[in-house]
Amino acid sequence: MVEENMKIELSDFLKVEMRVGQIIEANAPEWSNKLLEFKVDFGTELGQRTICSAIRKWYQPEFFMDKKFIFVTNLAERKMGPSVSQGMMLMVDLGDKVQLVFAPDNAPLGAPLG
Repeated sequence: MVEENMKIELSDFLKVEMRVGQIIEANAPEWSNKLLEFKVDFGTELGQRTICSAIRKWYQPEFFMDKKFIFVTNLAERKMGPSVSQGMMLMVDLGDKVQLVFAPDNAPLGAPLG
């Protein structure tokens, strides 16, 4: 349940841009034991971006290749080790693990969620 002081207005939520992206590169950087680093293709409008995610404990980089997921694409960039993450992959926190949020195979790259 969401605490009353954590609720946001619809106008705040509408600022969050979520889009379909396809992972074209995935690796486990030597400088982190928690992160996976992805190169994500968002199509012609947004191009390619680097996105880091602290999910190395549950997934191997090979799992992600050429799969489509949902990402938040308008977060401020965040330095993570020597890399810079330019978005966030959506997932469900199940407590002892995370479940990824896949995009449909036929969803165009960069398609916004509505």
